[in-house]
Amino acid sequence: MTMSERLTLASEAKDNEMRAALAAGWRRSDLLWERAQEQANACYLAGDASAAVRLWRRAGWVAWLHIPAADPRRATTLANLALADRLSGHEARARRRYGRARRHWRGTEHFIAGLSIARRGRSSLFHLRMEALHWDTYADNLRTRLRAFADEAAQALAALEENQQPECRLFERWRGEKPPVFDDTRKLLSAVLLIGGGAQAARSR
Repeated sequence: MTMSERLTLASEAKDNEMRAALAAGWRRSDLLWERAQEQANACYLAGDASAAVRLWRRAGWVAWLHIPAADPRRATTLANLALADRLSGHEARARRRYGRARRHWRGTEHFIAGLSIARRGRSSLFHLRMEALHWDTYADNLRTRLRAFADEAAQALAALEENQQPECRLFERWRGEKPPVFDDTRKLLSAVLLIGGGAQAARSR
């Protein structure tokens, strides 16, 4: 397969992803924010800090224009802009932004309590029936798990504000944890795992 063919396939896959997101009720800006943050983290991990900074700032504009103030992705946006400040030599501004991100993150519990959970497409009729019969239990267990993720993010933000490495893994878990559906759980997990400056990134520098 030629490079041109690979790029065409990648572009078509992204278009399909966007169509699926829009069909599920997401806005175009939701996926654009996620993609920019994902690409920024990948660049940072690869050692291309300048590209990461540009992408974090681009995601910042998307957030300010389109993401609600109560959404935890706003806190992630602030945190990644803080890291961009730090990488650009503006430590005082970075710490102020991290402080704002931490204060903003305190509202995450309300987001989790009210989030909309889409039913997952299971691989068998048995799983579909079990999910339908025990949906409330499934949703409660998922919220408990999301609260654990949110607690880890709060600890990570506190460490990053002090220019220390978080103990939890962030972006390196994103690919495995990213939900296959476009719902509020995906927004929450992206807010947690797309916080820049995690442990793996530190090892790569």
